[in-house]
Amino acid sequence: MLNIPSGTKITITGDLGSGKSAVSKILCERTGFEYISTGRVQRQLAQELGIDTLEMNRLADTDPTIDERIDGIFVTLGKDPNGYIIDSRMAWFFLPNSFKIFLQTDVEVAVQRIMNDPNRDSEQYSSPAEAAQKILARKASENARFLAKYGADCANLNNFDLVINTANRTQAQVAEVIFEVLEGRQEGREMKRFW
Repeated sequence: MLNIPSGTKITITGDLGSGKSAVSKILCERTGFEYISTGRVQRQLAQELGIDTLEMNRLADTDPTIDERIDGIFVTLGKDPNGYIIDSRMAWFFLPNSFKIFLQTDVEVAVQRIMNDPNRDSEQYSSPAEAAQKILARKASENARFLAKYGADCANLNNFDLVINTANRTQAQVAEVIFEVLEGRQEGREMKRFW
């Protein structure tokens, strides 16, 4: 195990195809912390409501209590004494005392990763050009929605403790950067923010 306090909350967000889920799994293996993702929270809530996630997403367009319940789960985690790795677009905002990580990648790299990932059934594209256009549109749409709804500027990288460009790094290398910075900060060393 690493020299990271047991109650640490590590929130990870970033570009589509930047490796958030894969890096989160490595962090969990090395820290022993529980993994929480927005997707998992959404699936649990849909199950409680007796509907599927697609139906719940449609319901969320007209029922603000859906987002409030999901967001509330992340707010509650701030009071939990356990350590967590949280893969979520907005957890960094709802957990201001977390160690906030943003993973970046070039859209061309993201397209290749997403189109070559057999586990991404929900993201089907007819061409790399279509994938790039939709990835950039989704990012812009989400950033605008979060800014309007919460005043949270996801595009301002100064909101994050650590920003890593993953385009030319393996998931293991990204995890090593995270551990290096976490441990350095724990020891009181000045660590650079942008990698």
